[in-house]
Amino acid sequence: MKGLSIRMADEHDAGEVLSVYAPFVANTVITFEYEVPDIVTFRKRMKNIQEEYPYLVCTKDGKIVGYAYASRHKERAAYQWNAELSVYVAEEYHGIGIGKALYASVIEILRAQNVQNVYGCVTTPNIKSEALHRCFGFQLVGVYHGTGYKFGRWLDVAWFEKHTGAHETEPMPFKKIGDIEKEKISSILLNAIT
Repeated sequence: MKGLSIRMADEHDAGEVLSVYAPFVANTVITFEYEVPDIVTFRKRMKNIQEEYPYLVCTKDGKIVGYAYASRHKERAAYQWNAELSVYVAEEYHGIGIGKALYASVIEILRAQNVQNVYGCVTTPNIKSEALHRCFGFQLVGVYHGTGYKFGRWLDVAWFEKHTGAHETEPMPFKKIGDIEKEKISSILLNAIT
């Protein structure tokens, strides 16, 4: 994938990341958000996620064309070994492996954080996203029927699950992203685009 690279997002990326996300809000049911957030709100969201989890961007010749991140799945302490994944790729860059590279990178970083389970939430039908999850060995665990309302219709949401750890009797504690060695993250990201 010539000209592509994946790196950790930084605060200066918020505008470009938002430009990738905005069409999904305005034109699709992939996200249930109704209004495109303003840049201040979006930057704050990114910062909050980055305190604990990976937030990655994919660039093509220096321009951000996709991004992925993990976030807390549930609030209670017993869920600390779980993470929910999100990935967005600009439409003109679909089908060239960016989503797969981003997902693979996020999952590998989460393994280093001792995350044991990852989840994906997909508005259905969404053939591309469902295929992405199945490609990584996610299993469908359930569907919330008619759970979201956007663009004049009720929508179903499918939940996908993947075990990323061995589920030891005494799991290693969850590590925040800042506690992962930078060299390890760099190695994961360097190997993401082949």
